[in-house]
Amino acid sequence: MAALAGKRIGLLTARASRANGGVFEAVVGQVGLLKRLGAVPVVIAVEDEAHVADAWRLDDAEVRLAKQVGPDQPGFAPQLAIQLKEAKLDLLHLHGIWTYASRAAAHWANNSGGPLVISPHGMLDPWITERNRWKKNLARFAWERDAWKSATAFHALTQDEAADIRREAGGAEIGVIPNPAPKPSPPRERIAPPMALYLGRIHEKKNLIALMEGWLAALPDLPPDASLTIAGWGDEEGVAALERFLEPVGPSIQFIGAAFGSQKAALFDVARFTVLPSLSEGLPMAMLDSWAAGVPTVMSNACHLPDGYDAGAALRCGTDKASIARALVSGFALDEPEWLSRSQSAQALASGPFGPEEVAGQWEQLYGNFLKG
Repeated sequence: MAALAGKRIGLLTARASRANGGVFEAVVGQVGLLKRLGAVPVVIAVEDEAHVADAWRLDDAEVRLAKQVGPDQPGFAPQLAIQLKEAKLDLLHLHGIWTYASRAAAHWANNSGGPLVISPHGMLDPWITERNRWKKNLARFAWERDAWKSATAFHALTQDEAADIRREAGGAEIGVIPNPAPKPSPPRERIAPPMALYLGRIHEKKNLIALMEGWLAALPDLPPDASLTIAGWGDEEGVAALERFLEPVGPSIQFIGAAFGSQKAALFDVARFTVLPSLSEGLPMAMLDSWAAGVPTVMSNACHLPDGYDAGAALRCGTDKASIARALVSGFALDEPEWLSRSQSAQALASGPFGPEEVAGQWEQLYGNFLKG
């Protein structure tokens, strides 16, 4: 803890709210981690409406917001440079790329000479870089290449992401550190009701239409009272598409909107599995939250959590409705002893390699390497 005691660590991100999806969840986790290590987290972001509702999740950290000029993308906010300068940071950590925040990070690093760490959070995954390719190329030319050259180090969530970073950004130093899971809940004593849970952003890459189609295909082979609960948030277009799909569907699938805090904990209490047949991820917090709660997962390879398959905490599914259906049928066929064994394996991962103390120690070492003296 001595290495970071009193150090002001800036957490720069496009949005300090649920509008930033899983990146915001990572920032929330980083705030708590830095406080435990004795550092002073300073969150810097572009102002948005959702921040008011989500500010409580930042645990009273110092927050500096810059006003946006123009459309939501790329989040042009000239005041970010001023906020960064006035924050008097010892180190800046950029969470997420492809927005104007990268330009502000490069400006800070080049003018202050301070260390800059960049976490792409899965945004260099080929599925992401191929989407709106011309916009990505414009961002590369306008600010990303400068930011990547200015970085002291990159942070990768997985070895797969480290390979993506090497391919896109060259030979910069890369530290591979997973997201931390929350503190595990008390061990489960009985099998949960037959409910599958999706928890997260309503977005095309989450593959929700295929999940729901797979659920309907599997339904005849599931327990009679089986249900799929979708708890999430997203832009109006994505939510509208989800609701249109659900209009003719029976009561076995329900969409309940966003769930945080005690609401999320209550959902995990009654979930037999958390499901994520994603097309692209960095390292999904929903899977780690689920494991900490003792809930096994059904997930695709794009979640980049092979430890879950190896330990028995996760069942593998594909991204098409047929493979999702097969995985759901296999999962719900598990008897109580088999399910409880998988639940225990999930919590062992959440308290072991993905445990907060283990991950905090890795961050202390990485940050400390750049803050000596």
